[in-house]
Amino acid sequence: MLRLSRFRPAAFLGRQHAVPFLQRCNMSLKYSKEHEWVKVEGDTATVGITDHAQEQLGDVVYVELPTVGAALEQHATMGAVESVKAASDVYSPLSGEVTEVNEKLNEEPSLINSSAEDEGWLAKIKMSAVSELDGLMDKAGYDKFCEES
Repeated sequence: MLRLSRFRPAAFLGRQHAVPFLQRCNMSLKYSKEHEWVKVEGDTATVGITDHAQEQLGDVVYVELPTVGAALEQHATMGAVESVKAASDVYSPLSGEVTEVNEKLNEEPSLINSSAEDEGWLAKIKMSAVSELDGLMDKAGYDKFCEES
């Protein structure tokens, strides 16, 4: 039986690989007040709407994705999500260039309902201002924000 309290990645990987390994294991999400999430890998941010947002929207029937190559400014509209209840704009939580969009959403917009914070991602953005991440919330802060709203 593996005793996790004694598991030390640095001991197995060597010092030069320990920090990148630990960073990959701790790829936590960041959240905006407009209910978007961000997962950062290097200089690229994957963006989608939060699970809370998809619950409020209901069954998603259409997703308007940004254009690959588009330059986005923080807080500017980057797309839209339509459900049986309502339509909602999606705002870019970060500035940068769209490098990829989730084409699966064109055929299966319900991925946002079934996997909002994973398979239902909207776009990948090459960040132009990494410091904008400082204005986003961690999970605990976002949960508190949702409770108070």
